[in-house]
Amino acid sequence: MAARLREKYHKEIKQALQKELGLENAMAVPRLEKIVINMGLGEATQNAKLLDPLVADLTQIAGQKPVTTKAKKSIAAFKVRTGNAIGAMVTLRSDKAYEFLDRLIAIALPRVRDFRGLSTKSFDGRGNYTLGLRDQLIFPEIDYAKVEKLKGMNITIVTSARDDNQARALLKHFGMPFRQGA
Repeated sequence: MAARLREKYHKEIKQALQKELGLENAMAVPRLEKIVINMGLGEATQNAKLLDPLVADLTQIAGQKPVTTKAKKSIAAFKVRTGNAIGAMVTLRSDKAYEFLDRLIAIALPRVRDFRGLSTKSFDGRGNYTLGLRDQLIFPEIDYAKVEKLKGMNITIVTSARDDNQARALLKHFGMPFRQGA
């Protein structure tokens, strides 16, 4: 069964975007390519066992097993050595990416405390959008009682858009709650 948001994209959003952006070729319409979720944990340099709950939480949120990220360079001030595990990340593509985006927009973001909308300034110039979350408890998959430490995460939404305006239009059609007037 295809993801609900993916079906909506192919049936409604694609045609609306093509008209809105004035694109002649249907293949030039921006689409969701992947979503990368990254959780860093600086304290893991002292205690590698701190990564286990992080990996478990990220597995629950994403629906697939994350990869542990390792330090590329040694930094004495942060007590980091090359090869130390310092976080975890997962890349979602196709249906999993659409399902995650659907859950993020419909369930997780409305649960953020004092939520006034997402900033429209977090685009990178190439049509990708990154947002940071302060804690993992906004996702319903996470059991509140089992969480020992709040961990933030970065979510990068990679689109095939050529510029920020195309990506912004795509994400607005998906229902991304951007701040008004910002």
